[in-house]
This record gives sequence, structure tokens and C-alpha cells, in this order.
Amino acid sequence: MLFKNIIQTNKHEQMIDITSYVRDAVKGSKIEGGMVLVYCPHTTAAITINENADPDVVHDMLMRLEEMYPWKHADDRHGEGNSAAHLKSSTIGSSELIPIVDGRLLLGTWQGVYFCEFDGPRQRNFYIKMLKG
Repeated sequence: MLFKNIIQTNKHEQMIDITSYVRDAVKGSKIEGGMVLVYCPHTTAAITINENADPDVVHDMLMRLEEMYPWKHADDRHGEGNSAAHLKSSTIGSSELIPIVDGRLLLGTWQGVYFCEFDGPRQRNFYIKMLKG
């Protein structure tokens, strides 16, 4: 089963908790065991798993990524001017693979799945694919 999701980001950079989308897709699939793949088909966005209990974690992650990859760099050559977004996306990654056990996501107590926007605001897609097993 493949679920396509459309999300509208509203900031230049942000992390949106999409755990509920993934949980709903797993529940709707009725798969009791296997894996779920969450995938982002964009070169300036990403998918990650991280803490979802303290919003300061998201703030700190975005702040530190900006320190590593500032938006404007004198030596950037990419014509669109968004090289930092490409670097952040590649660093975080385009997908996460999560086990399904007893029909539920196997996430830690404080973990959530995030869609990371690095070049918004934009309308974006992400996919959820169930893998039985």
C-alpha cells in the first residue's frame, strides 16, 4: 500500500510532526507486522525521527543546521541560491524506515516523525509505503 500525502509548509524552514499521518496509514493498512517507509521526493526537504515532547529540540535542530549551512555563502554557485537547503536535506535524509509491530509503529516514547522544510513555504508531498513481513 502506498499513501501520497500533500502538506503545505508555511515557513522558510520548519519541522512538521507527521507522526499522526504515519500512524493513520499503518492503522488503515491493517498490517500487523512489517515496516513502513516514509519518503520525501524533494531535494530541499527531508524526513527524520526525533524527539516530539519538547519543541525546543526542533528549534535547536533548525538553529544548528543553520549554523552548519548558512543560507547565504559567498562561494555558493547554485543559481537558485538555495544550496543550504540542499545540504540540509542531504544531511537529514529523504526517508525513514520504521518497524510495525502488532499493528503499531515501533517508536520510542519521545520519538516522532518529522517532515523537514528547508526552502519554503511550499506545497510538498511525502509518501508512506507499507511493507508486509
